[in-house]
Amino acid sequence: MIIGLAGTAVALAFAGRRVLFLYRLIRSGQPDPTRVASVKENIGDDVKGQVVEVFGQRKLLKWTGPGLAHLFVMWAFFILATVYLEAYGALIFGLDFHIPLVGKWDALGFLQDFIAVAALLGLIAFAIIRIKNSPKRLDRASRFEGSHVGGAWLILFMIFNVIWTMFLFRGAGVATGNFPYGDGAFASHAVGSVLDGLGHDTNEILESIGLLLHIGVMLVFLIIVVHSKHLHIFLAPLNVMFKRRPDGLGPAQPMMSKGKLLDFEEADPDEDTFGRGKIEDFTFKGFLDFATCTECGRCQSQCPAWNTGKPLSPKMLITDLRDHAFAKAPFFLATDAERENLPEDVLAEAARPLVGSEDVNGVIDPDVLWSCTNCGACVEQCPVDIEHIDHILDMRRYQVMIESSFPSEAGVMLKNLENKGNPWGMSETKRLDWVGDLDFEVQVVEDKISEDTEWLFWVGCAGALEDRAKKTTKAVAELLHIAGVKFAVLGPMEACSGDPARRLGMEFVFQMLAQQNVETLNEAGVKKIVATCPHCFNTLANEYPQLGGQYEVVHHTQLLAALVEEGRLTPVTPIEENITYHDPCFLGRHNKVYAQPRDIMAKVPGVQTKEMHRCKDRGFCCGAGGARMWMEERIGKRINTERVDEALETDPDTVSTACPFCLVMLGDAINEKKNAGAAKESLEVVDVSQLLIKSIKGEGRAPEKESVAAE
Repeated sequence: MIIGLAGTAVALAFAGRRVLFLYRLIRSGQPDPTRVASVKENIGDDVKGQVVEVFGQRKLLKWTGPGLAHLFVMWAFFILATVYLEAYGALIFGLDFHIPLVGKWDALGFLQDFIAVAALLGLIAFAIIRIKNSPKRLDRASRFEGSHVGGAWLILFMIFNVIWTMFLFRGAGVATGNFPYGDGAFASHAVGSVLDGLGHDTNEILESIGLLLHIGVMLVFLIIVVHSKHLHIFLAPLNVMFKRRPDGLGPAQPMMSKGKLLDFEEADPDEDTFGRGKIEDFTFKGFLDFATCTECGRCQSQCPAWNTGKPLSPKMLITDLRDHAFAKAPFFLATDAERENLPEDVLAEAARPLVGSEDVNGVIDPDVLWSCTNCGACVEQCPVDIEHIDHILDMRRYQVMIESSFPSEAGVMLKNLENKGNPWGMSETKRLDWVGDLDFEVQVVEDKISEDTEWLFWVGCAGALEDRAKKTTKAVAELLHIAGVKFAVLGPMEACSGDPARRLGMEFVFQMLAQQNVETLNEAGVKKIVATCPHCFNTLANEYPQLGGQYEVVHHTQLLAALVEEGRLTPVTPIEENITYHDPCFLGRHNKVYAQPRDIMAKVPGVQTKEMHRCKDRGFCCGAGGARMWMEERIGKRINTERVDEALETDPDTVSTACPFCLVMLGDAINEKKNAGAAKESLEVVDVSQLLIKSIKGEGRAPEKESVAAE
């Protein structure tokens, strides 16, 4: 008893010291009162989140094999806590101790043994997965590349030690008659039958040794956990609780300083926090994210940048920030007087720039920061709800707005947005050029939208100015006209939604454009908007409410699918083609619109669809998001080329999508493939609406080579 209790006291002291450090570190982050308020206001969602995300392992079970293995191991931690209660009872009160009331229920004994055996099988599965996916064998193709592999093996070894010492302790108890459960505890009785031949005295010794070993392993395990990536055992429930609660990935968050919204008219860069320029600038949720990362690599395995040879790994970005935060913490948690006596390595860590190239010893390389497409695959796959995109965006904001450091070609786009209201720098008068090709009149809002107009058609910059996207715009307009839907457009009064500026990190330009549009829409009395661009759709629906723009916003595929379902649009002419559909990230992952584009194609006679191996919530980006549309792709394989290679595996006649950016990116890659002789000349990429209008109007297939608009 003395050995057990003394060891417990020492281990708890070491663990408690680490927990206090982590508490101070997380509390030192910038306040985020909206998250705290959201937790208080959504208690029901909090409970549901814990049940579904933590106890139910919803995200982990998307990968069925590893998910089941983790489910068993996780539940072993909960259920085997009763075994440790029995162990400490035996330590203090004697080896014949049992938990009052429930300590002799065979059902509990069975559950303890079952989950221990299941966890052991889970460990075997984990070992196979790690050997099969070893970075030494697969290099970048391994999702464990960049993870602390040795630490993971240590944890597996410690869990194994928990299990075998448990069965030693319990099996010896069966042999001595001290075990409280009957045959329901099947594994313990099996071990007991093996040990029974050693004799009563020997088993009493083994029972005591097993008891101390079982407790000792747990105490060592505790110290390891609070000093390792397996902190997620304790922090994951907190991270899930404080996560954002959108249906999808939700809006980019507004800039905040010291827990308050940043007002650009009054903000002072010397006093206020503009994005994240140093590790101390992150919010408490940021520090929670860093400490909660399990290094499972699911985010990395899905990241389009990593999969095409670029330096961005969402996992390594988070772990690099975590390691920097832990190393620098003694500096920013210390007083000015205390800092003078800090070790040289801590002072050197404190001097590192948060974003900087290798020659200045930066924590995050600029190429890592600017490789992100904001596709959201990392956030979608993360089992502990880490918000990678928010952190990338906040670091971009500091680089753009304070350091004026960003890819030079994006500067042209920003100037065009400021001066012309669109990223191409074209005249606002050209926003209505597409109307001239229609054989009916399109209503243009001049002051107020008419009362009998049901929808404002938000055309968007690409839809109005880019040649390929104009075809989508005209198709949607024709379909609405055929269906008898009264709609209007803003024409020259429409400006860029601001998405490229915001995703680049230039929040000031975003707010300028967004406030201008909100004022225009509100003055015109707009209530319902249909948009063809998922980026505009996401911004109008999810981000304009931050600036007072409350509208009912739908994507054109949602509206068209409803019109087809209602019988107001009827595709009749067969289109005998094999078609594969590409999910736009800002329509799919960001807003959970997966079904409607597919529903439309399913109603077109003759269409045969075949999914790419990465689709829906595991879809692969076209490479245009996160303002990457206006940046050169100089590192690794082009993302749009990778996606088209995946499309070609389905042997399609047509690639369909529902985003003008995707049209451009995939179209360019397909043209490259045609020039190289790697794709048939008839292959084209079209919007879903173009397939629908072709079937409704009875047009045959007549592919044409797309013109490439200047970007």
